[in-house]
Amino acid sequence: MTSTSMTFTFRPLDPLKDAELLHSWVTHPKAAFWMMQDARLEDVERAYMEIAADEHHHALLGLLDGEPAFLMEKYDPAHRELAGLYEPEPGDVGMHFLTPATDTPVSGFTKAVITAVMAHLFEDPATSRVVVEPDVRNTAVHALNEAVGFVPEREIRKPEKKALLSFCTRERFAAATGVAA
Repeated sequence: MTSTSMTFTFRPLDPLKDAELLHSWVTHPKAAFWMMQDARLEDVERAYMEIAADEHHHALLGLLDGEPAFLMEKYDPAHRELAGLYEPEPGDVGMHFLTPATDTPVSGFTKAVITAVMAHLFEDPATSRVVVEPDVRNTAVHALNEAVGFVPEREIRKPEKKALLSFCTRERFAAATGVAA
């Protein structure tokens, strides 16, 4: 399967039904930047129950052929994650995504995922810019972000990490990917 033939759909995460799957994803060594390495199943359930109850933060599962393939979170950066760390603009949406570790990597899969995540966020006409704050050491995600149009602005200090604050407008995403936004 090539990345160009992948079509993803999205569904809201069910914190209880999906906790076991998520636990296996977020505690894997390759998910170190998710910062849940030592989480117990109950910790994952609790974290995603809190997100489910939060009007400013949403978790979705990305599906490939109806099967869970990745995790996506979107949040309002004026209220979560980046509150007080930068000056949010109307239409800003924060985003995280996680592709699970696999023994059978598919070339281009993660780029297809971030492209689908960005296209999904820009489906909302109110979204004008996507904001991310990955760990400064996460060079793999910096390259993916750049590939879909993100431009780094500056390093910021969050309680849990030093992060690279980056932005992607609808126009930059379309120019970088050829995907209409």
